[in-house]
Amino acid sequence: MPQHLIASAATLKAIKPGHPQSRISDGAGLYLLLFVKGGSHGWRFDYTFAGRRKTLSLGTYPAVSLAVARQRAEEARRLVRGGKDPSLVRQGERQSVRQQRAIEKLKEAGLPLPDSFEAVAREWFAKHETSWAPSHSDKIIRRLERDVFPWVGGRPIASIKPPEILKLLKRVEERGAIETTHRVQQNCGQVFRYAVANGLIDSDPCRDLRGALPPWRPEHYPTLTDPRRVGQLLRDIDAYEGGFVTRCAMKLSPLLFVRPGELRKAVWQEFGLDRAEWKIPAERM
Repeated sequence: MPQHLIASAATLKAIKPGHPQSRISDGAGLYLLLFVKGGSHGWRFDYTFAGRRKTLSLGTYPAVSLAVARQRAEEARRLVRGGKDPSLVRQGERQSVRQQRAIEKLKEAGLPLPDSFEAVAREWFAKHETSWAPSHSDKIIRRLERDVFPWVGGRPIASIKPPEILKLLKRVEERGAIETTHRVQQNCGQVFRYAVANGLIDSDPCRDLRGALPPWRPEHYPTLTDPRRVGQLLRDIDAYEGGFVTRCAMKLSPLLFVRPGELRKAVWQEFGLDRAEWKIPAERM
């Protein structure tokens, strides 16, 4: 198929309004569409891909010169010969640019990147937070923000391997916080399993860490039944010099025998001081 039918750039410069042709062909699918929508001339490249005739825009003249248009057309021909659709390749490049700009904006705002461990973890947390007690959800997010996000939060979740998780767990273990170490591993495993369920990764790397941490067993504190130890507890409470609210709560606890959450969330409307009565709503019991 003949190419380079346009003699020179001077041929294009000589085009004036009222030109009898609507297009000037350079051969092999490349042509200049004249006065597109009454304005600039537009370079177009026609090609066939998968049996369909398609057109690719290559820019406007004179911003895109004859030489550059020929170069872009040849690149498109090379893609077609290689089994790729130039239009789809261009769409992919534009999408990559948009994604990169979006990532840069997230970085500037200090937000986690898409599909990073932190982004997936916060999504998992948001889905479950409403079903947890506030104290429980606070512990989980603080644990992640303190012991996990600084080390692997910015990494793509699919790229994180078991040794990296073990390394951050060892940092917690070195503080002597064995229970917290196991809690961190548990929370990481929950995030990874959420990612597996959503098709972001194939497996949970925490699964391969079984036996890698020293065992931990929860400690249960026995009830005080010896009157002398109860007396010592009351004296310790009286001697407590911490925050005022905490002191009040500790002094009320042995008088009211309620759970910490029931006492902590009490409001004045629940108390009838003239009747010496406190009515705790059923939903908080």
